[in-house]
Amino acid sequence: MFERPKSGERAVLVHIDLGGVSDPDEIDEFTELAVSAGADPVEFITGSRRSPDPRLFVGRGKGDEIKDVVSGTNAELVIFNHTLSPSQERNLEREFGCRVVDRTGLILDIFAQRARSFEGKLQVELAQLRHLTTRLVRGWTHLERQKGGIGLRGPGETQLETDRRLLNQRIDQINRRLARVESQRAQGRRGRARADIPTVSLVGYTNAGKSTLFNTLVGSGVYAADQLFATLDPTLRRLELKGEGSIVLADTVGFISNLPHDLVAAFKSTLQETTEASLLLHVVDAASHQRDMCLAEVNNVLRQIGADEIRQIEIYNKIDLLESVTPRIDRDDEGNVLRVWLSAKTGAGLDLLLQALAESFRQAHVQQRVVLDAGDGRLHAILHQRAEVLLEIGTDAGGWEMEFSIAKREFARLLKEEPMFELRIQT
Repeated sequence: MFERPKSGERAVLVHIDLGGVSDPDEIDEFTELAVSAGADPVEFITGSRRSPDPRLFVGRGKGDEIKDVVSGTNAELVIFNHTLSPSQERNLEREFGCRVVDRTGLILDIFAQRARSFEGKLQVELAQLRHLTTRLVRGWTHLERQKGGIGLRGPGETQLETDRRLLNQRIDQINRRLARVESQRAQGRRGRARADIPTVSLVGYTNAGKSTLFNTLVGSGVYAADQLFATLDPTLRRLELKGEGSIVLADTVGFISNLPHDLVAAFKSTLQETTEASLLLHVVDAASHQRDMCLAEVNNVLRQIGADEIRQIEIYNKIDLLESVTPRIDRDDEGNVLRVWLSAKTGAGLDLLLQALAESFRQAHVQQRVVLDAGDGRLHAILHQRAEVLLEIGTDAGGWEMEFSIAKREFARLLKEEPMFELRIQT
């Protein structure tokens, strides 16, 4: 048995193609995942098999090859781009004499580094604990003396049972805390529903540019970077649609292929913002060679969380990286918006996205005429912000005579918020 080091970032990456041809983009994504977790890849080993070996996942020959590479490079870690069973992980660690991490463990590690909010940290810990319960024996191999015989009986099983009970207690505690957080989120959603404020949720493959688009639209300071899972925690901001009132825009965690089921379950409360949304903006990296695969993977996760029936508008982002592609709106035969082509980085096409959002929430409008005094500058600014001004003429007294169109819902809210406004309306 070996002593697992407390730290170590020199890593050998392993990708085994099972019954097909390796996709270079999939390998690139795996490398990016490892780097995002803080690993320093020293070697990338590939191979192919019809099916995984029950004991080592890889065959004996490939296992010896990986072992030699680990020894020759002084690697402290081997990362597999696959889900390993607890026994496979344990057998591989014995073979290589170093830590072995599968794809699930790798993604969990990245999530643990990126979680910032109280809720996010709880969700990551919950997923880690659920993953750990199946691998609990690994930490206690020095106490495995259950074969029988004098001198071979020890406290291993008792310790494992104790650890398993402590883990289950911690999982129950986290679930109770998450339930309270979810109750608070539900209260916020009920408040928005009472105020008749729709929610629009940004979804998409990780690193598609959701947070950049979110920041550009609402002027928020959400962390955005060219890396996988740059942000985990959901952020909600209000966005004013000219003439259509307010919506709430929600930025959520990005998805990825083969997303561990534990993570989907753990982040269900966060993804509730998606399942309760009135509209989904499905952000796609238009410059990616795998954009069709990314679309399919995101839709698969949406099905898992029960959000696949919610209306979508596809947002093809990063057109600044493509030649001869200009901002545009694609529509179906009935004129409904299907997708918007834009660049969140340069701002090209954002006006088309706002137009598409306004169309999506267009309601019955009222047309009004109002005369404002010179001292009504605040009301004048509010009208330009929240209504569509059709006509504006300056008065001799320094005020404004205006004609505007506004959604009925927004007009009722405006009258409630600004009592003086009703006195200025001309009948």
